Amino acid sequence: MHMTDSRTIAAPPEEVWAAILDPEVLKQCVPGCQEMSGSPEDGFEATVVQKVGPVKATFKGSVTLTDMVPHESLKLSGEGKGGAAGFAKGGADVRLVPVEGGTELHYEVEAKVGGKLAQLGSRIIDGFAKKMADQFFSNFQNAVEGAGQEAGEDAATADAETGDADGEKKKGWFKKLVT
Repeated sequence: MHMTDSRTIAAPPEEVWAAILDPEVLKQCVPGCQEMSGSPEDGFEATVVQKVGPVKATFKGSVTLTDMVPHESLKLSGEGKGGAAGFAKGGADVRLVPVEGGTELHYEVEAKVGGKLAQLGSRIIDGFAKKMADQFFSNFQNAVEGAGQEAGEDAATADAETGDADGEKKKGWFKKLVT
């Protein structure tokens, strides 16, 4: 399975870069992630619980970061084993391009599965992989720039209730850490 897409994140490349190297951010962004540990230099270890069609499994895996050009690009490579359910392998080439108002994050994802997962058929697997990638990058965008319009509306409601009428946009939890 091969997929290419991009997202515009309302944050400078330095902030996006810091977030993509942070295990706590990654843990929040990976759908079904139970644990995440490690460092960009040594790689990350993760435990992820996912259900693909009728197959539910706990995957234990590792992710390594290579070809890192600070604030510009990196390659993520990962492999997870889900016991009887099978395995998943994949990688993503990520590029950060400064644009007006933030950073455009481009990604190319390549994934392969084996075992019971592979028996589900490519249509189910491809759909699931696309959904996972979209969900990860959507979660990542929200973590870096705040929770988007929905949280902005919640914050506006909270501001009205607390009398904070200056209309200042609330920062996401990651932005609070780096600013």
